[in-house]
Amino acid sequence: MQVLSFDIEGKFAHFRKYFANNTAFSFSLPPRTTITGIIAGAIGIKKDSYYENFSSQNLKIGINILTPVKKTFHRLNFLMVKGDSDFRGRQKHIQTPFEIVSGINPQTDMVKYRIFLAPSDNGTTTYEDIRSVFLSNKFMYSPTLGTANFIARFLNIMVWNNVEEIQINNERVSLNSAGISDNISEILFEKTDDFRFNMIEEELMPADFKANNDREVIKMNRILFTTGGIPLDVKLNGNVFVLHDNNQRQTIQFLE
Repeated sequence: MQVLSFDIEGKFAHFRKYFANNTAFSFSLPPRTTITGIIAGAIGIKKDSYYENFSSQNLKIGINILTPVKKTFHRLNFLMVKGDSDFRGRQKHIQTPFEIVSGINPQTDMVKYRIFLAPSDNGTTTYEDIRSVFLSNKFMYSPTLGTANFIARFLNIMVWNNVEEIQINNERVSLNSAGISDNISEILFEKTDDFRFNMIEEELMPADFKANNDREVIKMNRILFTTGGIPLDVKLNGNVFVLHDNNQRQTIQFLE
């Protein structure tokens, strides 16, 4: 088995929660559906046409937060548009609360995530296409972190050829990725020097869209992760993947 990993970094991020209506709440990290959209844009696949090829049955995707992040609310001035004939906002403006993900110090810190990608039995061709584009650094569209104005960039693109799948039976493990909540029996949280920047969050996030171009969600992931760029220490039942490369070692779970 082979795993492709890459980092995506930007100044700010916003991944709107699917249940947000009046207020634009954000996830702390991109859902699987957002990650597939970022990858599809990078390799030049038409919008909404990749749902089946990029589904959980074809591609394994994992994610980790690499830098401490926080979320803050800001008010954005939007045009108040009422009716089909009023697209110039003659009703003036309306202020809408908008949640932004940033580093602890927005002036100096960046938001950075690490994405892990591997093929399932039916996804080899799709994976090879993605790997080819990423290793060549010839991307069709620049990545963004949620919204078009939050420009990002890809870093540290690498292929892990030494990958070991291990079955864990209620044993302690330190995950370098988000973990599947149903697999975790206990959270082992220890105070460290950077403890004040670290929190553990649990989210129910969209994973797959139905291939009907309507963005209809057909699968959700419930995951646990840390927000401080610190490994997630847990007792776990399930499969983990250990990636080796020279002096580097990553223990991850895919969002399945």
